[in-house]
Parts: sequence; structure tokens; C-alpha cells
Amino acid sequence: MKNFEYASPATIEAAVGLLEADANVLAGGTDLLSLMKEGLASPKRLVNIKEIRELQGIEFDDAKGLHLGALVTFAELIGSRVVRDHYPSLIQAAEGVSSPQIQNMGTVGGDLCQRPRCWYFRNGYGLLGLKDGESMPRAGDNRYHAILGNSGLACFLNPSSLAPGLIALGGKVHIAGPSGTKEIPVAELFRIPKSDSEQELNLGDGEILTSILLPPSGAKKMACYEVRQRKVLDWPLAAASVAIEMSGEQVSSARVVLGHVAPIPWVSSSAAEALIGKPLNGETAEEAGKVALKEATPLSRNRYKVRLARTAVKRAVMMAAGMEV
Repeated sequence: MKNFEYASPATIEAAVGLLEADANVLAGGTDLLSLMKEGLASPKRLVNIKEIRELQGIEFDDAKGLHLGALVTFAELIGSRVVRDHYPSLIQAAEGVSSPQIQNMGTVGGDLCQRPRCWYFRNGYGLLGLKDGESMPRAGDNRYHAILGNSGLACFLNPSSLAPGLIALGGKVHIAGPSGTKEIPVAELFRIPKSDSEQELNLGDGEILTSILLPPSGAKKMACYEVRQRKVLDWPLAAASVAIEMSGEQVSSARVVLGHVAPIPWVSSSAAEALIGKPLNGETAEEAGKVALKEATPLSRNRYKVRLARTAVKRAVMMAAGMEV
């Protein structure tokens, strides 16, 4: 690990002022410190934001919805009665991160901003895993790579546990930076890079994700379902989050978002359309799963993920409907 400066500001404004092109935000540190130890990140300055009170706490209002400070830990999220009562799909997603250490140190903001777990990236071959201009994931071991959104050079997976559920629920993020503050949908925080010079997050120099906002949940039916190889700490092979509104016995609106299958959390409009106007039952749940993966383009060794992702969508819909899975 190379030498670096360390700063611990007490306000968002001071933190923004300390961030430069060669500086990094330090929150839980569960990902950044590993990157630094592996030589994949070498910031000249670490800006510790853990002392900034404005970035902490969970607030809920029946009319306004939920406010999560970026520094809320997974343990705090899981332990929140108001989140469990009004946004159970977020609890389901958070509980998938089973390590007590990560739950107590990892933050909701850090979960959205963590770097991909692609082993080519983690072994120093860049975000796109290129060697001599050729894609290593496409030619090599791609068992855990993208099956959607991989038409370009990007084959890595977005690793966020919370993003699919936040997007399904219409979540937004607040971002502070040198030009002031802004609010964008959670979905717009992510992008698919076209070259190694691009990042996978829409955060500019000096910008900090400060909070997450969710509208009132109302009568939405929601669920998150993950398919895992094992129950110990590991990333899912596929996941799906759904948020559904009913009009009588039929679905009036729906959002279906897949995780761990694409370089960004994958919003499936076609799966949502397959649900609208239909009753919630096993048949419509299965159809939503099929439609969601209709445009999948698996690589040479990850075709199995298509079936797993279909299952994740089907079971998320069934869970939201209160059916056994």
C-alpha cells in the first residue's frame, strides 16, 4: 500500500473541498481498503466521511417516505423496524450479506459505489479485462460474468445488493459536489463503460453520494429473491427485486429489476409488462421470468445463469404475492 494523506472533515462541504482526482472517499472501507492493498487503487488522499453527522441516520415520514443517510450500515438497516415494516424487500436484500463484519462496517452508500468483483479487474487487467485490446472475459473463464447488457466490451457484473430493490421502489440518490447538490434516480447512478478510461458510476471528481430517498411504499407488494451457490458470505449468482401495485385482483403497475446479471442493475420493462393486467399467480410469475431473460446473450461458460435469473424473477414475484417459493 502506498503512502497517502488522511483527512477527516466534519461537514459535507469540507469533504467536497478535500476531494480531487487522486482522492477517494472512505466510509466503511470494506471494498476500498482491499483495492488499495491489492494495488488497484492508489489515492493520494483518503477523505474519511464517517464523522459527518448529515450522512447518518434513518428517517421515515408517511407522506415523504424513507431517507437513508449514506453512512447507514447494513446492521442498522436490518435492525430498523420502520424499514422492515414498509420496505421489506430491502431487508431481504440486506440480509443476503450474511457476514456480521460486513453488516457492521459496510454502508448503504458504499454498497452502491463498490467496484466490480470481476476477477480480471481484481487482478489488474482493468475494468473491461482487456489484454492487447482483446476481451479476456469473452475468451477466458466467464462463469460469473454478464448475460445481459454485454453487447459491448463490458462483461463485469454490478455487485450492489441494494440497488435492484431501490430502483424497483423508485429510489433516488442525493449527490453533493463542487457545483452544489443534485438528485437523480438510483438507476442513473450506473452506466456501462465503453472504454477502460470510463468508470461504471456517474460520479464526477469531488462528488459524494450523501443519501438515498424512497417514496412512500403505499400498498406496494415487494420482494427480493437471490440465487446463491452457498449461504456463507458470497455474491449471488442472480437476483431479482420487484415492486407491484394492484387494482383489485389484477396488477396495475410493476417494476422488475435484476441484479448480478449485467454491468448495471437491469430493469426489465418487458417482465413488468408481462405482469400488468394479469392476476398474481404462479403462471404469470413464470411468464415474467421467461420474458425477463428473452434477450439474454450468455457467454461461453455462463449459460446456466439464464435459468437462475428466470427463477429469481419468478420467485420474487411469487414472494411479493405472498405465495410459497
